[in-house]
Amino acid sequence: MELDSFVYFDGLSAAGDLTMPFPDTVKYCILGISVTLLMLALGILAWQVFRCCSQKYTTYMRQDAVNNDQLYSDEKSGTARIYSGAPSTRVENVNTEVRRLSRCLSQASLPSSGSVQADGEREEQANNKKVEGTLRFSIYYDQLQSQLVVTILQVEGLLEQSPTRILQPFVKLRLMWSNSEEVEVEECTDEEGEGTAPVLWKVLQECRTRIVKGSCNPLFGDQFSCPLLEEKQLHHINLRMEVRDFDKFSRHSVLGEVRVPLGRLNISYPLELQEDLMIPQKDLVGKVLLSLKILPTSQRLEVGLLKVRTAHSEISSDAALYARISLQCNQSKLRYQKTSAVARCLVTVFNEVVMFSLPAFPLEQCKILVSVYEIRTAKKSPKVLIGQLMVGKEKSSEDKQWSIMMCSVRQPVAKWHGLLI
Repeated sequence: MELDSFVYFDGLSAAGDLTMPFPDTVKYCILGISVTLLMLALGILAWQVFRCCSQKYTTYMRQDAVNNDQLYSDEKSGTARIYSGAPSTRVENVNTEVRRLSRCLSQASLPSSGSVQADGEREEQANNKKVEGTLRFSIYYDQLQSQLVVTILQVEGLLEQSPTRILQPFVKLRLMWSNSEEVEVEECTDEEGEGTAPVLWKVLQECRTRIVKGSCNPLFGDQFSCPLLEEKQLHHINLRMEVRDFDKFSRHSVLGEVRVPLGRLNISYPLELQEDLMIPQKDLVGKVLLSLKILPTSQRLEVGLLKVRTAHSEISSDAALYARISLQCNQSKLRYQKTSAVARCLVTVFNEVVMFSLPAFPLEQCKILVSVYEIRTAKKSPKVLIGQLMVGKEKSSEDKQWSIMMCSVRQPVAKWHGLLI
């Protein structure tokens, strides 16, 4: 037992006497490196802990800032109309601004205005739709027979109006005559007669081609002739060609039109042309003196057709005019009445009054459509539309006579209106 304890203490003293075979400088360097690595590891650990804590705090701060910015922007937009700065000279369309702001409202809050807005957007899209396509035709003035010959050859590049409806194009021709020397000036002045007198046109002849079904590039080859007594009349004639889409209910949509002033062309020999389709426009063919009177107690509207003025031309002795006056409410025709036929002259006097019972719709949604037709009393011939006019409160503007009628209750208000075709 004593021998074992002696060996144990002897081993401990020998282990204590062991030393590393390195100088003291190397030992201190190793110790310093170890301490440095330990401090670096502790520093990285502390940095990761700090970064984790600070990231959560920053996330909370950003969410609060976003919420505050939204609240501030809402308050700012709500008070911007109340506290405005210097007055601005920018002119804006009020109706465009109203339509833009109405799109921000939900249909649940304004159910009735949703349908009106949708109708307005559909009308704007229809008006803003681009006109595509070209019309190829030939024109020739036959001096021996004193007649104008027009041949419709082809329409190219039409666009499908609806994927569920087959396109059925045809071309309608009108020879427009005017006594003015400058037939290209078509802008009308005010109704009071100030400035230069507007150019009045007369339709000499109307005709149309056959219908080609299901083609965006229809071939026609239809030829038309119109007798002209003098070659000088060519300087007063415009050829108006409308490309239309056929509808069995006679609601033909106009796809585009081409206008050719004959006075600018040398058509003593056949001339073939190809013109781009343009946006359709109306021509002034006359004026109508119309009177309006509203009777709020009996819920009636009196429409008086007083006079109709047309362009100067040779008028047949058996020609007569009559008017069809219809009342439209909420974009639908309710009822119509016809006037008696009166012999046509330069200023045709009617002096007739028709009565309409107003429906339950607001009067602001009602319009009056007047269509003037020409018939032949000596022989049975189809009626010919001379022109149309519409009086009422439009989407973007209100007729002046309509606003005066609303202010002058039970008093007739008369005004001249342009007859367009």
